[in-house]
Amino acid sequence: MDIRNYSITTILGKSPEEFTLEDIIAFINGNGIRMVNFMYPAADGKLKTLTFPVTDENYLLTILTCGERVDGSSLFSFIEAGNSDLYVLPRIATAFVDPFEEIPTLCFLCAFFDKDGNRLECSPEYTLHKAADAFRKATGMEYEAMGELEYYVSAPEDEDLSMYPASDQKGYHESAPFAKFNQFRAECMFNIMIAGGRMKYGHSEVGNFRMDGRIYEQHEIEFLPVPVEKAADTLMVAKWIIRNTAYRYGLDVSFAPKITTGKAGSGLHVHMRIMKDGKNMMTGPDGRLSDTAKKAIAGMMTLAPSITAFGNANPVSYLRLVPHQEAPTSICWGDRNRSVLVRVPLGWNSAEEMFSKINPGAPAEFGADGASRQTVEIRSADCSADIYLLLAAICTACRHGLEMPDALETAERTYVDIDIHKKENAEKASGLAQLPDSCSASADRLAEQREAYEKYGVFDRLMIDATISRLKAYNDSDIRQRLEKDHGLMSELVKEYYYCG
Repeated sequence: MDIRNYSITTILGKSPEEFTLEDIIAFINGNGIRMVNFMYPAADGKLKTLTFPVTDENYLLTILTCGERVDGSSLFSFIEAGNSDLYVLPRIATAFVDPFEEIPTLCFLCAFFDKDGNRLECSPEYTLHKAADAFRKATGMEYEAMGELEYYVSAPEDEDLSMYPASDQKGYHESAPFAKFNQFRAECMFNIMIAGGRMKYGHSEVGNFRMDGRIYEQHEIEFLPVPVEKAADTLMVAKWIIRNTAYRYGLDVSFAPKITTGKAGSGLHVHMRIMKDGKNMMTGPDGRLSDTAKKAIAGMMTLAPSITAFGNANPVSYLRLVPHQEAPTSICWGDRNRSVLVRVPLGWNSAEEMFSKINPGAPAEFGADGASRQTVEIRSADCSADIYLLLAAICTACRHGLEMPDALETAERTYVDIDIHKKENAEKASGLAQLPDSCSASADRLAEQREAYEKYGVFDRLMIDATISRLKAYNDSDIRQRLEKDHGLMSELVKEYYYCG
């Protein structure tokens, strides 16, 4: 049996939350695991890897329970070199078999600890843990999330790829042979599934074009809602798997928010739902959006200007957030409306039973309750983000909304039922607050709103300071004016941030 084709959950017959140290050691010994990888996110949003040989059981027990030292100053700019040693320890529930290594290798996502043996307050994964915990304690409910991971696949345009060309910017849900990389995406999804990721579906996206002898094809993998910490872990591992699969196919992948002008950019839309005792609190008994959901949306409306500091983390992000495209610029929300910042997608709340209408004689009681599937979606972020900090920021914003005394009034004031990009709606659009237009502007908004993030000790002061400093260092407050004067600047920026996140 090739264990790379099976999830640890399948082999052990347990959910990840039930894994014990004894389970992991037995799995390693019983399946010929020869290497162990510790993986952890750094300030650049990418996973780092530390590899250990499995020489004997005593050494294995030592690395799993004591972890190892790493140089924090090389991972995070806000950690000084003079006091930079950190510990990394594996989170047992995140274990998965490396699908790429010939030598059987088991991977873990890790947590950071400081010299005193405490969780590192300013680390991304612990910031998200604190955000989820604060949400739970403040509201008595659980916060769940899922991502829509968009990316471009590219390759030199050879004879095969020239056949059956897809229409420019018309690649949405395209099938083979017009879509060229569906099989690649399917293999990525299989590996993500084996690593424990729960997915909804995958498909080709709008973006499809040819440039400089290469074909560029946009794809998306959408996940299922899970507890927010699991959602971040899943997205981190998914990006790592997609890149490694592409490397083995001889393909190139970019999660960059924009790779050329006039073509669809790639976002990281985040859906969320709020749960209590296993019930989705986003809808009320009448099937309509609940006050709980509206209050959470109000929090996102309020903190939207500073959420971009975590979700749109380099200058290219703001080349995607421009008017009259599907990426949002105005701070508003609406139902089934792709021109807004927060969208309430079509739910399964109709009293009509659809399945039996096209399948006569079939029972109608199959499937989940439609209300359990209702989410809301924030559409501003992209993969330049540190995923843990982004989800921590959105979780914090929703908690903030649930604590706001005027949340329902804020929700009502920011609701729109029109396409705000149409000319006839220009007057309405002009009255809406706008998202920041640069890293520098996002830093200013974060400085103004930092108190909301630091409440309950969720975001560490050093983390906020470092984020503001990093964004300010781009000196991009006039980026759009410079692009109008310097037509080569766009290419330079795309090249610099092509592999971001």
